[in-house]
Amino acid sequence: MKNLLRIPALFLLAFSLLPCLLSAQEHSLAREWNEALLQTIREDFARPPVQARNLFHTSLALYDAWAAYDTQAETYLLGKTVGTFSCPCKGIPVPKDKEAARREAMSFAAYRLLTARFSTSPKGTGAVLRFRDLMKKLGYDFSNYSIDYASGSPAALGNYLSQCILQMGLLDGSNEQRNFAVQYYKPVNDPLIIIHAGDSSLADPNRWQPLKLPEAIDQNGHPIPAIQIFQSPEWGLVQPFALKKEDLKVYQRDGREYWVYHDPGPWPMLDPKTGGGQSDEYKWNFSIVPAWSSHLDPRDGVLWDISPRSIGNVQHYPTTLAELHDFYDFQTGKDPGIGRDTNPRTGQPYAPQIVPRGDYTRVLTQFWADGPTSETPPGHWFAILNYVNDQPGLVKKFNGKGPVLNDLEWDVKAYFALGAAVHDAAITAWGIKGWYDGVRPISAIRYMSDRGQSTSPKLPRYHPAGIPLVPGLIEQVKAGDTLAGPKNANVGKIKLYAWRGPQVVKDTATQVAGVGWVLAENWWPFQLKTFVTPPFAGYVSGHSTYSRAAAEALTLVTGDEYFPGGLGEFRIAANSNFLRVEKGPSVDVVLQWATYRDASDQTSLSRIWGGIHPPFDDIPGRLIGAKVGTAAFQLAKNYFYNDEDQDGFYSFEDCDDHNAAIFEGAPELCDGIDNNCNGQVDEGNPCAPEKQH
Repeated sequence: MKNLLRIPALFLLAFSLLPCLLSAQEHSLAREWNEALLQTIREDFARPPVQARNLFHTSLALYDAWAAYDTQAETYLLGKTVGTFSCPCKGIPVPKDKEAARREAMSFAAYRLLTARFSTSPKGTGAVLRFRDLMKKLGYDFSNYSIDYASGSPAALGNYLSQCILQMGLLDGSNEQRNFAVQYYKPVNDPLIIIHAGDSSLADPNRWQPLKLPEAIDQNGHPIPAIQIFQSPEWGLVQPFALKKEDLKVYQRDGREYWVYHDPGPWPMLDPKTGGGQSDEYKWNFSIVPAWSSHLDPRDGVLWDISPRSIGNVQHYPTTLAELHDFYDFQTGKDPGIGRDTNPRTGQPYAPQIVPRGDYTRVLTQFWADGPTSETPPGHWFAILNYVNDQPGLVKKFNGKGPVLNDLEWDVKAYFALGAAVHDAAITAWGIKGWYDGVRPISAIRYMSDRGQSTSPKLPRYHPAGIPLVPGLIEQVKAGDTLAGPKNANVGKIKLYAWRGPQVVKDTATQVAGVGWVLAENWWPFQLKTFVTPPFAGYVSGHSTYSRAAAEALTLVTGDEYFPGGLGEFRIAANSNFLRVEKGPSVDVVLQWATYRDASDQTSLSRIWGGIHPPFDDIPGRLIGAKVGTAAFQLAKNYFYNDEDQDGFYSFEDCDDHNAAIFEGAPELCDGIDNNCNGQVDEGNPCAPEKQH
């Protein structure tokens, strides 16, 4: 049984499309390798940009090995130069059985690449065995290391292609040779010791602050350093797919370059002394996060229709800070999506689904958080693509046009386009994160609350950089309050009506933290106490950028904005402990989406309820993701089809038929597939990486 949308094995039986899963489906070779990769990502460290790159490079390996035997499609790397790396190809003999050769080359390319990338991961031994078992199942001898593709061996072609991808990866700016370590970024703030009240160590409330946890575990369940280390702050330097020079701005800090594509400009900053400038926007954006945290209790009596009849179909996205206030409802948590009365694919009304708001918000937060056992946000969208590919309503016409493609061709092209989209989304979002270095809600909320309230100088503990008071949500502790403390020590402090935090849940299988008044100095996002918030800056939201890029790519690949049949679904059973941080949901909840964009929008809102992002992190990510996903698709399509039907595409007859000139002076390649091309720098080794930029 395939793990489609990210879901623990315990809950597979709850999936609403179970009969489809249980049917004896024959998946394509590309799908089998993609499923093996997704499972391996779930077992690896949770590093979204790194995994987006792995997804793209694996999709590239499958695609180029497929395209090498095609008379129309053009390869991306084989016989080409990408960035500073060239992968010469002198042509391969025409095989007797093109499809058999294609499958063999694809398998060896994927096997070699994935084995090299994941052999040292936390569960690397199991990963290598998984890849070998798949090779055995497919009938291939994984001990064949030949790269003599001119002999006509498809295995040798796959080995050679993977070697090119691995060597390209050492020159692409990712710092893979040093395990993607931070190259020069340094946080300006000392760590927030999360178990201490308040945030006395935050020097700059506009910059990211690492957290210090008593026990730190990443979203895939692996122990990580107690003090967070910013993941991939220089990722804007990585070689992109479709991002262009005109999309790029280069900034400098401390004499170092930060590359930013689709620069959204700075987010509203807090003036810690006067509260002037755009401080009010800063305060509103971060205040909405604990306010929405009050929606995380299924016992509050609020019921919502969460079907496409009432959720989704947003007509307009904010383009100014002022418009954010109308887009997000501070009190109720709704956005301006107008829903859809009728399923356009069936002609029938969407059936309403009434559930407690607190169950919907909690499930939404956990489902899109991608953890634990996560394939990370970019991998999550590959799982969604695989789910889409299994639906009987899908017609596999590329962009909804032309002939129906067989499963292999469809998967290869769809994976390549989606992989390119999430890879460029990672470069864009993390380039912005590294440069703008935006603070997370937990730091901002505690910082403002430590200073007091900024609503009125006539009230106690006024400070211009304090948090604004909102009756019923953000108030001051008064004498006699349950939070007043011994000798009224807490009187005048800020209290929030919010989720009470993981520390009050002793047994996540039987208890719910619920919502109530908490001291703001102890506020906690709806996250596990071993994780709290991701180890990188907030602005812009990676989830929003990945999801919108993927949604646009899937819309264009399928030629249809709607899920097959007009509905995508994911069912979570009541009291299934799906939430992990506490018991729940209290009723069955079915997440439903009419369109890929609706699913993407749902992802973005989940990060506010989860306490991870304010609105001004979200909307730029959505708008940028739309540009990135569309551009990636348009460029990928150019490799697949020649609309003018002219010569010049790569084929098995001549895989360098119009690029001979680029091979002059090309770097010498390694003699063997594992000849020190695994990321270890060695002077004199022709594979040693050079600085890309």
